[in-house]
Parts: sequence; C-alpha cells; structure tokens
Amino acid sequence: MKATKFLFLLLIFLQVSCKSQTKKINGLSFVASRDKIDTTHINPALKVHSNYVALMPFGSIKDLSSPSIRYNSGREWFGESKRGLLQYAEEFQKKQVKIMVKPQLWVWRGEFTGLIEMQSEEQWKILEDSYSSFILTYAKVAQEINANILCIGTELEKFVLNRPQYWLNLIVKIREIYKGKLTYAANWDEFKRVPFLNEIDLIGIDAYFPLSDKKTPTVKELEIGWKPHKEEIIRIQKKFKKPVLFTEFGYRSVDYNAKQPWFVDRFEGNVNLQAQVNGLQAIHNQFWKEEWFAGGFAWKWFHKHKNVGGKKDNRFTPQNKPAEATIRKLYQQ
Repeated sequence: MKATKFLFLLLIFLQVSCKSQTKKINGLSFVASRDKIDTTHINPALKVHSNYVALMPFGSIKDLSSPSIRYNSGREWFGESKRGLLQYAEEFQKKQVKIMVKPQLWVWRGEFTGLIEMQSEEQWKILEDSYSSFILTYAKVAQEINANILCIGTELEKFVLNRPQYWLNLIVKIREIYKGKLTYAANWDEFKRVPFLNEIDLIGIDAYFPLSDKKTPTVKELEIGWKPHKEEIIRIQKKFKKPVLFTEFGYRSVDYNAKQPWFVDRFEGNVNLQAQVNGLQAIHNQFWKEEWFAGGFAWKWFHKHKNVGGKKDNRFTPQNKPAEATIRKLYQQ
C-alpha cells in the first residue's frame, strides 16, 4: 500500500515537473531608457501575461571596422548601463518576471552589426579583447542577479564567422562566471551558420523571416510563408538537439510588414494595424505549440506605456494597438 502511494505521488511530481519545464517563454524586449523604472512601468507588461523580459545594456563602436567598444562610460542612457540593468532586473524580479540579459552593440549612425569586420589581425585582437571585457562584465551581472538566460551576442555574423575559435574560447570563459543558460541571437538568415551551437543551450534566432509580398497578408497566407523557414529551423533543431528561442520576433504596424520584417524604425510607410495582428497570430500558431520551441521575446516594449504606440504609430511596438490585445490573448494561453 505504501509503495503504491509512493508511486502515485512520484507520478504526480513528474507530471508537474514536466509541465513546468515545458512552459513557454512569453517575453518582451524591454527597451532601455534614460529613467529608472518602478511598478507603474512594469504593470503594463504584466497585463499582457509576459513571464520574461530581455534587458539590453549597450556598448557602442565608432564604425564597422573600429575595434574598441565603449560601455559604462557614463554617456549612455541609464537603462543601457550596468547600474540600469541591476535596477531594472530588481524591479521585474519583485514581480516574479524572469530575466534574459541581452547585451548589444550599437554602431554609430545605426549601421548593421552583422557587418562588423576588422581589416587586420591586430584589429581583430583588439576587438576580441574589447568584446570579452564587455560580455564578461555582463556575465558577472547576470550571475549576480540570477538571470535565467544570458545572450552572448546579437547579430554579429561576420565577427562570428571570421573568428570561430575566439567564440568557442569565450563561451568557456563565460561559463566559468555564469551558471545559467546561454544563447546567441542570430539574425534570421544567419542562424544555420553559427559555428558554436553545440556549446550553447538554446538556438537563438531573431525571427524576421520574409513571409509575404502582400500589403495585408492573412494569417493563413503568413503561415504558408513560414513553411520553408520552419522546415529549416526544424532541421537545425534536430541536428543540434537544442530548444529554439526567438530572441526577437515582431512586426511593424505598416503595409507590407511581412515582406522585409527586419526593416528598422526609420523606414516609413502607411499604418496597417491588422497586418501587425496577423503577423503575431501566425507566428504564435506556427511555433508556440511545438515541444522543441522554448518561446520568444516580442520586439519591442517601452517603459512609458501610455506615451508610446497607438493607432497612428507604424513602428514595431504593439503598445496601445490591437496587437497589444493579441499578445495578451496569445500569452495567456
């Protein structure tokens, strides 16, 4: 009788454990600002049922061939600094929201980080030393705050492909400091070429895949557009046997938003609120029920909720648009 009772309790424990392990990451990419944050800034994120936020300190470099990264200099915004990361994390963790620390680089004039490439071995060495200092600083912070995930880089394709051994050595150094899970945020057309997927815990993808040339593609049309990309994601997932995490995903509320979803905010276009809703619905339909899919971080969410987004806004944020209600519904499932 006792043995039967023990086995029954063990079965219940295993079922609960399994459910907790497969709970999806319903994340928001929380934009760093000049300000400290408090409960009033966090509550809107909680209302859409987010259980994770990506916090993004920044380092900057002068141009695509410059090897020196500047960070924590006092010239960046508060939220982009180490102090800001600590303060933001503390406020979110008070509300049991989990953290992914996602340090990022900013190239002056907004040039694409995937094109960062040095012109000599000497420059590469300087960049490597500078990037190691940058990322290990935030690995220490991630460990200090018990962050659940550390993203070791974002869209750095030429740096990664030109210096694979550096990245392998860097991961070893990071793991000596930080004991949580590691990912790397590969661009949508980069993820299948990342040379160190065996060494990290989550296959990270910034999921701005081109899906449709239509002005307002339907959810069904977008899901058809996902088919070849999803097949490639599954191929890589099976090869490396790691969960897939969309380190960024999202769509602008603009016409033709699924044609080239990576277009940055300075690109103009007519407001199209339905296109944004359809994009979010389709990506959720295609991925959130898959066992191998860990979840994702919607791009992007600002701290002053009532002052951003809205029905005249054609940018990425879902705030104060029909897309916000869509995320609330999807994240609640």
